[in-house]
Amino acid sequence: MSFKVKGKIVDILPLQTGNSSRGEWKKADFVVETTEDQFPKKICFTLFNDKTDLVSATDKNKEVEVSFNLEGREFNGKWYHNVNAFRVDKIARSSEASTGDFPPPPPYNENDFRDVGEASHDDLPF
Repeated sequence: MSFKVKGKIVDILPLQTGNSSRGEWKKADFVVETTEDQFPKKICFTLFNDKTDLVSATDKNKEVEVSFNLEGREFNGKWYHNVNAFRVDKIARSSEASTGDFPPPPPYNENDFRDVGEASHDDLPF
């Protein structure tokens, strides 16, 4: 089961690396503050190996939508959980969104429209 949450990246922790019996690994943690709730919450997400490139230092304070899985595991009689992100999509604000290569339309004035009551035989295009 996967989940999604929208929020702003408030912190990016340093990259961690190491070796295990399965080989080398990389781990990156980042913190997102939710923006959809009345009371914002901070959630620490983890990215592993090739996914660590999904966030970088330049992504701090950016609005994102994070897709993630929850995982629980037991170790020495205690339970631990991970919030593993697998997708991070940047959300473009309307002011940041591209408007394309087209200039904005010219403003309207009152002479651009006819009264509804006006009728002309030239109204039909055929």
